[in-house]
Amino acid sequence: MRPARSDDADRLRAWDEKPHIMEIMGENGRTDWDRKLARDPSWRWLFIAEMEGNPIGIVQIFDPAEEEPRYWGEVEPNLRAIDIWIGEEEYIGRGFGTAMMAFALAHCFDKTGVTAVLIDPLASNMNARRFYEKMGFEQVGPRRFGRDDCMVYRLERERWRTMPPKPETDVMT
Repeated sequence: MRPARSDDADRLRAWDEKPHIMEIMGENGRTDWDRKLARDPSWRWLFIAEMEGNPIGIVQIFDPAEEEPRYWGEVEPNLRAIDIWIGEEEYIGRGFGTAMMAFALAHCFDKTGVTAVLIDPLASNMNARRFYEKMGFEQVGPRRFGRDDCMVYRLERERWRTMPPKPETDVMT
């Protein structure tokens, strides 16, 4: 895992156009990567997952109480939200998503004040929902973001702290 850089924009745009990414991102999935990577706000962290020096996916972590344009609306303080995806199809289903999520959660909960992490897969994305449940997230309920029907999940710090480690996380972390 490494911080995302401005020279990642072309790759991220290419990933955005892949059918498997378009399917999971819904209507809210278009991103102006040049603009996003040019900014470094204190409420957002972007990481590129690499395997043997080759970018394979991205993790975005942000403070939903501070992020612009307030995608999550009014939320309590001390939360984090995560977006995660693997752009290169050949790395899907091989443990890299688990490793990326383990990294993201460790990054979130490393901040002592963070109490919980939110995630919002499309309600129709059953593979993602099963994945998040395996990672310890608990279903909060359905919510509409823009034109997308999502299922909100939450992972409390205490639940994360007491969960057994995932052996697959050694792949990347």
